[in-house]
Amino acid sequence: MQTITHLPGSTALVLDSPHSGTAYPPDFQYACAMNTLRGAEDTHVEKLYDFAPSLGVHWIEALFPRSYLDANRNTTEIDVSLFDAPWPDPVETDPKVLSKVRLGKGLIWRTMDDGAPIYARTLSVAEVQARIERCWKPYHVAVAQAIEAAHQAHGYSIHINCHSMPAMASSHATDFPGEAHADFVVGDRDGSTASAALSSLVCQHLRARGYNVSYNHPYKGVELVRRYGNPARQRHSLQLEINRKLYMNEETLAIMPGFEPLKTTLRGLVDRLLATDPRGL
Repeated sequence: MQTITHLPGSTALVLDSPHSGTAYPPDFQYACAMNTLRGAEDTHVEKLYDFAPSLGVHWIEALFPRSYLDANRNTTEIDVSLFDAPWPDPVETDPKVLSKVRLGKGLIWRTMDDGAPIYARTLSVAEVQARIERCWKPYHVAVAQAIEAAHQAHGYSIHINCHSMPAMASSHATDFPGEAHADFVVGDRDGSTASAALSSLVCQHLRARGYNVSYNHPYKGVELVRRYGNPARQRHSLQLEINRKLYMNEETLAIMPGFEPLKTTLRGLVDRLLATDPRGL
């Protein structure tokens, strides 16, 4: 079973979508309703950026669902209460990281955003290790290869980690339940994964087009920008969250009329980034 799409590019820009996958593996024995489970998806994000490969942008996309394995988490972000035996590999101890695990949002999700449990059973160590081998490792290899290729060819890389978010934060989604989200959230882990000038450029570009943009709140960026962003080495990684209300019905998952104007905005942002050398900002 193919678990990722990796389309190499020729430019310095790398886009990846870790949460838009809809290919539910046959070994995924979940207990909640499918329509509930699909709420974990960054639905249609891959369609919003489907123009990118034709522009020479590197593109990586997870085909497996986020609720099966979250590629934007480290393999150490493990909820050991899920297993029927001790987990043999390292487990995260940082309290800030563990706050997400406690919400049920580690590498392997325990609950949905509303707190509904995903499983009515314990998981085996072997099945989760198999998910890591089939899904997490190929995804991260592809992202790392794309960024390395972009950097080697151009002397810098710009990596946008592409996401969507619900209009309103649910009880188990973030540390700010009930918060109404902005149109966009730009995250660089408080300036540690991209230059402040590049982050400002993205925020200003979107605000100039009439969007409400939040910076590092409530999403600062997680593993994929943390692992691959290194602005001191001209490797810039940003997480970009899009409010789903701009382009889809969150209940039915249907694409709404705002989809095409939003896609035009994203095309303009990609064009701007393709014309930007962060070394000159």
